[in-house]
Amino acid sequence: MDMLKLWNTRTRALEEFTPMQPPHVGLYTCGPTVYGPPHIGNLRTYIFSDTLRRVLRFNRFEVRQVMNITDVGHLTHDSDSGEEKMDSAAKQEGLDPMSIASKYTALFRENLRTLNIEEPDVWAPATAHIPEQIALVERLMVKGVAYETPQAVYFDVTKFPDYGALTGQKLTDKKTAARDEVAVDTDKRNPADFALWFKRTGRFANHILHWPSPWGEGFPGWHLECSAMSMKYLGEQFDIHTGGVDHIMPHHSNEIAQSEAATGKSPFVNVWMHGEHLTIAQKRMGKSEGNLMTLSSLIERGIPALAFRYYVLQAHYRTQIDFSEEAVAAAAQGYQNLVDRASALGTEARVGCAEFEQRFRGAINDDLNTPQAIAIMGELLKSDYPAHAKRQSLMVFDEILGLSLLADRADEPIPTDVQKLLEQREAARANKDFEAADHLRKEITAAGYTIDDTPNGPQLKRA
Repeated sequence: MDMLKLWNTRTRALEEFTPMQPPHVGLYTCGPTVYGPPHIGNLRTYIFSDTLRRVLRFNRFEVRQVMNITDVGHLTHDSDSGEEKMDSAAKQEGLDPMSIASKYTALFRENLRTLNIEEPDVWAPATAHIPEQIALVERLMVKGVAYETPQAVYFDVTKFPDYGALTGQKLTDKKTAARDEVAVDTDKRNPADFALWFKRTGRFANHILHWPSPWGEGFPGWHLECSAMSMKYLGEQFDIHTGGVDHIMPHHSNEIAQSEAATGKSPFVNVWMHGEHLTIAQKRMGKSEGNLMTLSSLIERGIPALAFRYYVLQAHYRTQIDFSEEAVAAAAQGYQNLVDRASALGTEARVGCAEFEQRFRGAINDDLNTPQAIAIMGELLKSDYPAHAKRQSLMVFDEILGLSLLADRADEPIPTDVQKLLEQREAARANKDFEAADHLRKEITAAGYTIDDTPNGPQLKRA
């Protein structure tokens, strides 16, 4: 049987996965900072972590997944400079930070459901775990690896010799790179030191969210929450931690430093896994870059959510994808073809195709090789095996891919763009512009729908 192998950022190697306490797996996923709508680049990372969870379960592991919600402490710049994102968003929208957090957490969870991404076992908002974060800072102060300035409490990276090991970058290199950063707090001992707790003074004197602490009123730094909450729910050492490649430095490197310094246990996490970026025109997608694209805007362009999931799975999670309208449209057509082929298999499912199931297992257990797994699925559908066997194997495959290929779509809502085409056709018919009406009918047909002109008006049906 093909054993599960995963690429470990920590060791820079493909390793056979063995949990600390088989069959239990502790999985921590870095969640969103809920100061605005998630973009499709963010969502690619969660499709990756969802695929991992499904593959772990497929291999008969019992997974406990924890995901944080960052609703305080995340600054606009990694060097502890800039504004605090939740505070800034609250002022821009004229709402309090908790209303902002509630609004965008709900949108994020809705996006997960739309993309067939399973929710974690534990949601962990940072603001609901302030005592745990303060306790962790106190442990670090006692250990002598943290220090206080008039503005904040910092972790002293020189007290942790392995700082930056996750990136392969030596501390001396990091310190050299950090020299050019703007010194927000001149009392910092080293440019690379990172904030554990910000005091409600100076530039944060009017920060909306704040709590009492041994160092005065303030709020936690971004990195602190993931260490405090992962250790609370998964223990001081656990199996897998996931996130985007942009988290390797500084966020995950800081997590390792503060966690291992506090507990004296190493490694903090056995396997670190990172998903690559979804870029646009070779530039990272994001609010600050001004090229943010949301799932809803993609759907409005006529791309079903699960077609986007299919588009993402066609690339390996460690391969960068440069988004284009043409590529995602081709993926949508490919996804529809898969749905059509799956629908043609009927409703009976018996013994599956062992040959294809074994090959599929080999692909997904090879560091979640979804492009190869999808290719194998395509071969199965073109094979000479009977329909009932194909359907059975397809059910197995879709447990991993999460594409709902065999779902009953009779009650699916009509996409907004198709509904608009119908309205335009009716307006053209009312104006006796039958050439335009015929053209619009063809566009609706191309989108996978038919029109039934009844005495009560036109009705759209999936083709």
